[in-house]
Amino acid sequence: MDLWHRATYLFGKRKEGDTVATEAFEELVEDFEFLDDWEDRYRHVIELGKAMEPLTEELRVPATKVDGCASQVWLHTQFEDGVLHFDGASDAMIVSGLIAVLQKLYNGVPAADVSAIDARAEMGRLGLNEHLSAQRSNGLTAMIERIRGEAAQQG
Repeated sequence: MDLWHRATYLFGKRKEGDTVATEAFEELVEDFEFLDDWEDRYRHVIELGKAMEPLTEELRVPATKVDGCASQVWLHTQFEDGVLHFDGASDAMIVSGLIAVLQKLYNGVPAADVSAIDARAEMGRLGLNEHLSAQRSNGLTAMIERIRGEAAQQG
């Protein structure tokens, strides 16, 4: 995370219109700016999911399963020195891609600062909010709530 974003997390000195995203997420936003239509963006999200490291079978257990998703979803969160890192998997390609997007948004963020991220607004910057089905949107919300809840327990 670059110094400006870190300072924003630590001191909360944001102005309206500022984002509270990681450098990796900002790079993703830039990538999406070059993709002209939703189908290209959709394919890119799927490719991000395919590029993720697979979640081991040992971590695909009821404790890591996310309720509220139409697909099978597992999120495994870890905190090192109070900083969030999570891995995940899904049986649906687009959902795997959404996990990859959430990794770019949240991985590397101090647990105490996770709640400062407006995930819906950040996803809106990618144009994802208006193109997800109601079921996918509900599943995305469930994943975000799981991440925020686990971070809150740490912070």
